[in-house]
Amino acid sequence: MTPEKLKEIIARREGTEIEFKLSKENLARSVYESVCAFLNRRGGHIVLGADNNGKIIGINPLKVQDQLDSMAKDMNNPQLFRPTFYLDFEPMEIDGKQIIYFYVPQSSQAHSYKGIYYDRNQDGDFELRSNEQIANLFIRKSKSRTENRVFPFLGMLDLEKDTFDNLRTLIKIDNQQHPWLSMTDEEILRSGEMILTDTETGREGLTLAAVMLFGSKHTIARVLPAYRIDMLCRVNDTELYDDREIIRCNLLKAYPLMMDFVKKHLPEQPYIEGIQRFSLRDRILREVILNMLIHREYSNSFPATFTIYRDKIVSENWNIPYTYGHIDLSTACPHRKNPTIANVFSQTGIVEELGSGIRKMFKYTPLYSNGKEPDIEENDIYRIEIPYVPLFALDSDTTQESRETTQETTQENAETTQKNEKTTQKTEKTTQKTDGIAQKLPRNCPEIAQKTYLAIVANPYFSIAELGKNV
Repeated sequence: MTPEKLKEIIARREGTEIEFKLSKENLARSVYESVCAFLNRRGGHIVLGADNNGKIIGINPLKVQDQLDSMAKDMNNPQLFRPTFYLDFEPMEIDGKQIIYFYVPQSSQAHSYKGIYYDRNQDGDFELRSNEQIANLFIRKSKSRTENRVFPFLGMLDLEKDTFDNLRTLIKIDNQQHPWLSMTDEEILRSGEMILTDTETGREGLTLAAVMLFGSKHTIARVLPAYRIDMLCRVNDTELYDDREIIRCNLLKAYPLMMDFVKKHLPEQPYIEGIQRFSLRDRILREVILNMLIHREYSNSFPATFTIYRDKIVSENWNIPYTYGHIDLSTACPHRKNPTIANVFSQTGIVEELGSGIRKMFKYTPLYSNGKEPDIEENDIYRIEIPYVPLFALDSDTTQESRETTQETTQENAETTQKNEKTTQKTEKTTQKTDGIAQKLPRNCPEIAQKTYLAIVANPYFSIAELGKNV
């Protein structure tokens, strides 16, 4: 570490990965809480000899070696740290003042200091006191996946036969030669690695993935009592809700129920790409819903929520972070948190290749939300926010501006997706036609204008002759 680079780190101020301690004379004992928290979270930089604002105060030069010796001894003391961890401490001089810098990496194990586990949040260290908090720490550090947890006491009678039949129907639509079509229910589970042997007890049984995909409500409630998916519409009543549906069934049944809730409360927004016509609403929100179902950490009691507001759609679910913070196309690292569950959805053709969901969200959301992009945050809670601009809320000027922005975005995306130029030109003419009609809608009759405009958007081939029929 060079003084110049360290100054850059200090300038970023305290945060999730940066901590300052004074330690002017004696070693600040709270530094060990920060070390433990960094080991348990995602690592970070620690500077001794600086105040909370990053101002270099310095360490008494006569005390530097004593502090180095104390930290080296304490980090290897199993009565303080369990398990112990080796760190490299680096004394430095900045602006004529002595400081100690060291980097704490993220550990593959869960660490405690004086018998207490610590975690890092923003610029603070906090104790993990409850059993659930400590369990989440060990799950995050574990190399095994909770979807592979074995339940020897469960059998085929605890699963729903009709869910297997529905799965075969979906698979047959996508691939009539799929091997699962000729297999029994149990053979499908074994082929999908949903019947495994517990490595500790040696007993064979259904996995959590099998229960979540095919289990009855009663079976799921026995295994995960807190499991639920909360679908909310808060367009008018933002304190409570306009509509609510609590879903507790298995994931293969939950997916169509969630899509039905979306279609119930959000109008369809057709879009033509090349020669293909599809719904932007369905294309975007399908990926959001699949992300909730496939990547959620089911061992945690935090409920998954999908909320429709007047100007946005927000989903939240518990997560084992792979990366931290804001996610965009440049920082996205596709990683299936539950590969067994993802594999079953893939067999139906609903889920495509790894990473396609995020790419679709960033590609189509600007077309759906007047040029705005999705906001995705990955931490312990995985949060997706899709901006939403209702078509009837736009006046004619805003509509024209939105169309121009949409056309520019479409042209950029069309370089790789549109191959039929004639069809594209025809689509643009149709769009101009509908814009022209939209500008002539009566401003003094907002209900008539809204219904007519939605009819125009829903049918690109809407004619003037049909105008009276829809009003």
